[in-house]
Amino acid sequence: MRTRDDIECWLTDMDGVLVHENAAVPGASDLLQQWRFENKPFLVLTNNSIFTPRDLSARLRASGLDVPEESIWTSALATAAFLKEQAPGGSAFVIGEAGLTTALHAAGFIMTEVNPDFVVVGETRNYSFEAITKAIRCINNGARFIATNPDATGPSAEGVLPATGAISALITKATGRDPYVVGKPNPMMFRSALNRIGAHSENTGMIGDRMDTDVVAGIEAGLHTVLVLTGISDQAEIEKYPFRPSEVLDSVADLLNDEPVETETY
Repeated sequence: MRTRDDIECWLTDMDGVLVHENAAVPGASDLLQQWRFENKPFLVLTNNSIFTPRDLSARLRASGLDVPEESIWTSALATAAFLKEQAPGGSAFVIGEAGLTTALHAAGFIMTEVNPDFVVVGETRNYSFEAITKAIRCINNGARFIATNPDATGPSAEGVLPATGAISALITKATGRDPYVVGKPNPMMFRSALNRIGAHSENTGMIGDRMDTDVVAGIEAGLHTVLVLTGISDQAEIEKYPFRPSEVLDSVADLLNDEPVETETY
């Protein structure tokens, strides 16, 4: 049976695992430092497609965590990688922000409203009725329907906001077409992340705070799964599901070695 000692690479969710309400979770910085010291490849994953890895790296730095942009994998990047394999040099009509459009441009895609190969829906702060109408018409004309992630709502200081899943549902209702969703809980996102760092499922662990996305996708991708209780899920939530993670820990601090990690001096 595989144990934590067998894990040579790590994937970890961001919100609820490394950060909580824009503050680093205790032990998160030490864990990242430990992985670097042990030369263990890792990626920080997020279903949020609004921000570029550079944006997220800056956000994490402001929270006290040093994560270079090349160590961040978003649903936008996973979507771009998937579409590049499906239709190299293709075209897309996009509802989304810079994180998504930048990733698609880097993958060689053309953004267009005229007969696109795909309609791609991601997170945005400004859902436009006009853009949604164009998306519906493109899909009715034969464009394939893709969504970066299934999340129906997102958080804000004032309360929940409609997110990708809610807008996708509106488009589905109008077209009768369901999107192919690339982000968690689709294990596709984990497989593309593994490819990014040259990892194999047999020796990779996934740390998350949600049973319905992180853990189920990790199990389906064949990973060692670690659920931490610093985010969405608690013990009562775990009991609702017919599957279990490999480990349940209070926080990422429980993944730290007993020995102190050596630090670099300058």
